Amino acid sequence: MDEALAEVRELYLADSVPWVIGYSGGKDSTLTTALVWRALESLPPDQRHKTVHVISTDTLVENPVIAAWVGRSLDSMRAAAAAAGLPVEVHRLTPDIKDTFWVSLIGKGYAAPRPKFRWCTERMKIRPSNKFIRQVVDQHGEVILVLGTRKAESQARARSMARHEAGRVRDRLSPNASLPNSLVYSPIEDLTTDEVWIALMQYENPWGHSHKELMALYRGASADSECPLVVDTSTQSCGDSRFGCWTCTMVESDKSMKAMIINDDEYDWMRPLLALRDRLDIEDDRHLRDFRKMDGRLLIHRERLVHGPYTQDARQDWLHQLLTAQSRIRRTGPEHVRDITLITLEELREIRRIWVFQKHEVEDTLPEIYEDATGEPFPDGPISMTIDRDRAMIEVLREVCGDDEQMFLTVRSLLAVDKAYRSASRRQGLSEALERILAHHFTDEDEALEFALRQRQLRGQDPPQASLF
Repeated sequence: MDEALAEVRELYLADSVPWVIGYSGGKDSTLTTALVWRALESLPPDQRHKTVHVISTDTLVENPVIAAWVGRSLDSMRAAAAAAGLPVEVHRLTPDIKDTFWVSLIGKGYAAPRPKFRWCTERMKIRPSNKFIRQVVDQHGEVILVLGTRKAESQARARSMARHEAGRVRDRLSPNASLPNSLVYSPIEDLTTDEVWIALMQYENPWGHSHKELMALYRGASADSECPLVVDTSTQSCGDSRFGCWTCTMVESDKSMKAMIINDDEYDWMRPLLALRDRLDIEDDRHLRDFRKMDGRLLIHRERLVHGPYTQDARQDWLHQLLTAQSRIRRTGPEHVRDITLITLEELREIRRIWVFQKHEVEDTLPEIYEDATGEPFPDGPISMTIDRDRAMIEVLREVCGDDEQMFLTVRSLLAVDKAYRSASRRQGLSEALERILAHHFTDEDEALEFALRQRQLRGQDPPQASLF
């Protein structure tokens, strides 16, 4: 540890390039942050010449217990850095509202993440951290990323680090392939898992957050008491046993949350989360999804259409289930989770906007779903002055169309598009917008499949998709 501290001090003093530490709250990033912290403490105040940014990315769907732990740690870090006069700035990063899990899944209709449709990591983790790092680069011209990556994590990690090591431009600093003008420093890269825990147990946390409590969290989240990894944004987000997003469907099951519930009655309140996560993770969800892709394309695989986004009914049901779970926890959970937020008001507003103005679901059902699930009125008023008239119109349209769902969806979308253009000073583009609606809704699934197969045959080749536009 003395050698590691000496190395950190030497690299810190070598230039004026600011540092950015990736902090997840797990053992590796905790030890890395503690090393840098101790190194700064050991320097005279006049040598603490550059800022160390500590960034922690909150996806807004992290395991609530871990999210609370990390939040308290960040608060302690801010207070301790200010008290000690250290040039440490702490940043909690979140995804843009358009990229959050629930806006993507419930608002836009993205299906639950899968290996071939892994939309979550890029939007929720990588973009927020990269955005911050680019801002530092724009301001200072260069940045050094301090990460808790270790070769002992896996063979793949060791190979990756070896490749980067071969391209080092300075001692212990490797270029970052995805971020220009950024170098990576991994101060604990050669430590084993046991050595990480030994170091944490031998030294007190410098900002006052207990390492013993951290170990207890790891043990409580593992059925065999083997500590899983808490990864930072440079590490693959999913594995067989790890802390992470409670909504994650990239793994067979959420072993850490299950273990926490089984091992400790204190965490029994998380059962609604586990149940909702398991309902998201169903093997065949074709019945919940539109047979067209988001942009209206028809994609064929093994003589079947590949289904696209969740239908309106499915999205409304997911929202109801989520709000019901939140209400249940607030009502029956222990005191410290009575104000838990599984979906923010900002996300609800964005979902409502997408439903009404992008998907033309002018019924504006979100306030009704909210009140039914929570027992409280939605905080916002009507989304437009004509919403009541729109609802009355939709009720008549539903009655006229009867069981013809495609006719209902087509006319509803045509009316919504016409209304949007009616208030515009120029109606240029209206015809094209109406044509897109007609192309998107003109048929049912059986006819769409027949059309796509016929288009494939007419082309004399076997393209994977056909367009209705």
